[in-house]
Amino acid sequence: MKTIKPYKNKDGNKKEQVAVMFDNIAGKYDFLNHFLSLNIDKLWRKRAMRELRIYSPKQILDIATGTADLAIQAVDYMPDANITGVDISEGMLDVGRKKVAQKKLHQITLAYGDSENLAFPNQHFDAAMVAFGVRNFENLHKGLSEIRRVLKPGSPIMVLEFSYPQAFPLKQFYHFYSLFILPIIGKLFSRDKDAYTYLPESVEAFPHGEKFMNLLENAGFSKQKHISLSFGIASIYLATAK
Repeated sequence: MKTIKPYKNKDGNKKEQVAVMFDNIAGKYDFLNHFLSLNIDKLWRKRAMRELRIYSPKQILDIATGTADLAIQAVDYMPDANITGVDISEGMLDVGRKKVAQKKLHQITLAYGDSENLAFPNQHFDAAMVAFGVRNFENLHKGLSEIRRVLKPGSPIMVLEFSYPQAFPLKQFYHFYSLFILPIIGKLFSRDKDAYTYLPESVEAFPHGEKFMNLLENAGFSKQKHISLSFGIASIYLATAK
């Protein structure tokens, strides 16, 4: 997988740059996320939680939790579960903590955490989830393997991630939208054009579909299900820890 960094002309590895990028856009992230997706991202999260609920997890790890949208959504579907959200962006976590406190969701705990060096013991959780975060991992195999380490055998991982549609004319429209419209809107509202140039580049470079399912298997998971959403714009991946 080709390494795509947010700021091509600046120093720092991908992980450092991703943290800076999300710190920069944290205040506008939720608004832009919902606006740019026409709120379809909310439907994707609900579908993802319906899939994860089947496993009845009680201790859930939410990696790259960001502003905690997925963790908050999870409470609606699994109210008895405790959810630990981790992220490398303190700016995003600050926004998430305010949302969690406002909703008085005591089931959710948010903390700084690196997906490639998780500060949890082996086999600690009985589910893991990642929404729009795995493509930001610096070392994808290491990140997935680390998630496997902290999961109990047989426990699920649910990954919700952007894909790249292949069918005409959606592929062509998506390419035009990503290349020309998205960076302009991103810069207008977030004042960080690089962040919304990085987004489509990272999506295009990400090994979606069966390629990602194979990466999960190589990291110690048994493949379960791949669900294409909205004509291939996003995907849900489900696998269980071996």
